[in-house]
Amino acid sequence: MTEMKKIARNVVLGKDVVLNDFINLYGCKIGDGTKIGPFVEIQKNATIGKNCKISSHSFICEGVVIEDEVFIGHGVMFINDKFPRATTESGELQSEKDWRVIPTTVKKRASIGTNATIMCGVSIGANAIVGAGSVVLSDVADDVIVAGNPAKVIKRL
Repeated sequence: MTEMKKIARNVVLGKDVVLNDFINLYGCKIGDGTKIGPFVEIQKNATIGKNCKISSHSFICEGVVIEDEVFIGHGVMFINDKFPRATTESGELQSEKDWRVIPTTVKKRASIGTNATIMCGVSIGANAIVGAGSVVLSDVADDVIVAGNPAKVIKRL
């Protein structure tokens, strides 16, 4: 079977990065030793730290910073716009000038479970765990487990 990887020339890859098939990377930075699973898209101006694991079917959009040693489960979705629209008031398709990216940060050694959705403008703390299927609408402190919709603290580590 032929490899199907789309990696733009403007991607910055660290040493020993593992890239699976069926990925789409453009304008992003990926740190040393990180593993990117199949069917992952990482957009421009996203940064992935060292020794991270990004599981299959995840979407990391522009404006997301993932620090070192972070685990991203299967099908995790990041959002970078609180009020997305396809068109402007005049009915034209929106372009980059019609909206602004709202950044999101995932701090060192955090883990995000399968099918979690991470709203833009939040920070997920160091060593925090986001439960599978959670919807994170606000900041997550260091060293806690959150779960639910909306995600709430269920345990302190």
